Amino acid sequence: MFKHEICGKSFDMERALCKLEDTALRNCVFAGPTDGESPLKHPQNIVVENCLFSLRYPLWHADRFELWKCRLDEKARAALWYCFNGKILDSVLGGIKALRDCQNILLERCLINSPEFGWKCRGITVNDSTLEAEYVFLDTQDLYLKNLKQNGKYSFQYCRDIVIEDSVLDTKDAFWHSENVTVRNSVIKGEYLGWFSTNMVLENCEIEGTQPLCFAKDLILKNCTMKNTDLAFEESSVRAEIRGSVLSVKNPLSGSILADDYGEIIEEESGRASILKRKE
Repeated sequence: MFKHEICGKSFDMERALCKLEDTALRNCVFAGPTDGESPLKHPQNIVVENCLFSLRYPLWHADRFELWKCRLDEKARAALWYCFNGKILDSVLGGIKALRDCQNILLERCLINSPEFGWKCRGITVNDSTLEAEYVFLDTQDLYLKNLKQNGKYSFQYCRDIVIEDSVLDTKDAFWHSENVTVRNSVIKGEYLGWFSTNMVLENCEIEGTQPLCFAKDLILKNCTMKNTDLAFEESSVRAEIRGSVLSVKNPLSGSILADDYGEIIEEESGRASILKRKE
């Protein structure tokens, strides 16, 4: 399959394997006293298996690549930028800004701890992984996440065309200014969820946190629960079917809200959304 194979070598020079093509790298170490950056720049059609990266900018401008059982530690900052058509499997990504301006990348069974992860990407899929990042997936589109455990602060801002399933999102200020978002069978914890979003659909989700889903346009909730969600839906156009109670609802703009009960309904203006209580 590959013309070349490199096994058990160490590299620490700058651009040590620049423009590598049609090669399998196995059991190699990218680290050392020279501390050279960009060891794998402009590679094409490579597989990198069971390798350690501890240098800056390890993989840039790659096309057709696979990382398998690799570890990129905290020194491997800005690890993958401007990369296309890749797979990252059973790997650890530990440096800041690990993925940026990339397209058509699959991540599976990965452990990611990378502030500012996944910015300005297109066509990203993440399955069966954990992710810790203060800012994650800024201005990214065509994103699919399944069975993800995510912890961070500011998530999915200015994103478009997102599907998330069977995941736990422990976050804050998530989905601000996002468009065309669908979240199914998931837990979303945080503050100020989905402000200024457009076309967000939450289905069979558990939502927790203060002041969620305000200033949203064409918001839909199907069979969701809401916990400690005060001042919800302010100035939003919404169609919501909620199981259980809502702590408080404030001035929804239009549409309808159906729940079993409400702790408080704040309606400062008339002629707005219908807030209905489910009949026993």
